[in-house]
Amino acid sequence: MLHEFLSQMREDLAEPNRTRKLNRDLFTLIAPQYDHATRFLSLGRDACWKDQLVAGLPKLPAPVCLDLACGTGDLTRRLAARYPAGTVIGLDLTEAMLTQAQQHGQPPQLRYVVGDMGHTDLKNSSVDIVTGGYALRNAGDLREAIQEIHRVLKPGGIAVFLDFSKPANLWLQHIGHTLLRVWGSIWGWILHRDPRVYAYIADSLARYPDRHHLAVLFHEAGFVNLKTRHAFLGLIECLTVEKQ
Repeated sequence: MLHEFLSQMREDLAEPNRTRKLNRDLFTLIAPQYDHATRFLSLGRDACWKDQLVAGLPKLPAPVCLDLACGTGDLTRRLAARYPAGTVIGLDLTEAMLTQAQQHGQPPQLRYVVGDMGHTDLKNSSVDIVTGGYALRNAGDLREAIQEIHRVLKPGGIAVFLDFSKPANLWLQHIGHTLLRVWGSIWGWILHRDPRVYAYIADSLARYPDRHHLAVLFHEAGFVNLKTRHAFLGLIECLTVEKQ
């Protein structure tokens, strides 16, 4: 099964519904190793980046937080610890990832939901904070997902995303793509005996907007006060936006 859908990965990434199926199938298979893979691929920096993301969130007494593509819940649990009187929703397309998340414990203010970030089924203007760790790049339809984030956020609410980043310069894009493909291939072979498993990161980033065009998508959806912070030689970006 792994070989079959990895063989057509690039074609699947070009079409929203097939991208969703690819993500569901791929993350179902890698769910047990996902936490290890994230740690190894980031050279142990992933936890620090997520700590910094949560530390930079506003001091609110009891916010409603939505963590998109929450995976095994490492960022979701950080939100619950930051806001013990709040409500935290971890949403992910893949049940196997949420099964892994629940094994880490589930405080009472946290709940996990199977769902698509482009169709959350939450009420309009019902969320104070939206987060995502490596989420937007895996959206079936990125424009649709950004519009959905805007819809569910309250006026003045913020969204913060940690993800791989693509500079506008084509030469720098090529260097970053090559580094990610080689590094992902190494860990794909070590953890799964298939180098293509994490090489998908480079393929998904190839179809992801560069920093300028990503900012344009957020501005077109009605977001303001866009701020970014980069790490890992510019390959990682933490992006913050606010709903007017």
